Amino acid sequence: MLDYPALAALAAIIHEGSFERAATALGITPSAVSQRVRGLEERLGAILVVRGQPCIPTDLGRALVAHMDKVRLLEADLAPLLKPEGQGGASPPTLRLAVNADSLATWFPAAAGLFARDNAALLDLTLDDEAHTAERLRAGDVLAAVTADPEPVQGCKTLPLGRLRYIACASPAFMARHFAQGVGAASLAQAPLMRFDRRDHLQARWARDAYGMELTAPPHWVPSTQGFLDFTLAGLAWGMHPLMLAAPHLAAGRLVELPPHRPVHVQLYWTVTRLQAAPLRALTAAVRTAAGEGLEG
Repeated sequence: MLDYPALAALAAIIHEGSFERAATALGITPSAVSQRVRGLEERLGAILVVRGQPCIPTDLGRALVAHMDKVRLLEADLAPLLKPEGQGGASPPTLRLAVNADSLATWFPAAAGLFARDNAALLDLTLDDEAHTAERLRAGDVLAAVTADPEPVQGCKTLPLGRLRYIACASPAFMARHFAQGVGAASLAQAPLMRFDRRDHLQARWARDAYGMELTAPPHWVPSTQGFLDFTLAGLAWGMHPLMLAAPHLAAGRLVELPPHRPVHVQLYWTVTRLQAAPLRALTAAVRTAAGEGLEG
């Protein structure tokens, strides 16, 4: 039988990042947190957490934290039976999710709003590239993910959500400076572009699809969806933007779509643990509803 107070201490350390913050979250002393985790490590004969800033779990530690998160979620379903209404109760469970930045800036807030109408559970969002959010789920860091990876994840189900449409945009001033002679392979090889991070290949994908070329122009690195839009409006570079964000600026003439007006679509999926917990079921329903309204089929 696992020692659940010790598991709670381990989970608090990983989620909070340190023994001190874990102690505050649990309402006990840092010494008590350390003793619980040390005792669990001794019983299991394995190191569970690597001390540092922040503390990080070993593979076994990560698996135990994921188990503890699931136990808490299932216990939340029993709370109304264990604690009669009006007598208080435990704090609401937290659902840890991995979401890509562009979904968070476009359609996903509507899903969160729908979920919050009838559910007290809290959301803890981890940002990652849509091609890599599923890895967070495989590692046990989260219970669900918005992902572009359709590959099955053990113990999870994957549901198609729809496509997020991206278009290549620049400001009129940038177009005049860098594309006065037209947009083509030669001008794209020189015009500055933006990339979200080293895993962002949307601009390169668009250039290959539209012009059959590999981009060699120097990139600006802008790790923010809103920053991407703001810097494009300011004339820093061209880049790929969700149509949902760019459309008002295109209509107002603040942005121009690069020819040949060829969008890039990213298919998104909702991959969620098969744990039969009411908050997860409600969140899945909210995500599917919001995606149906905000994404393309």
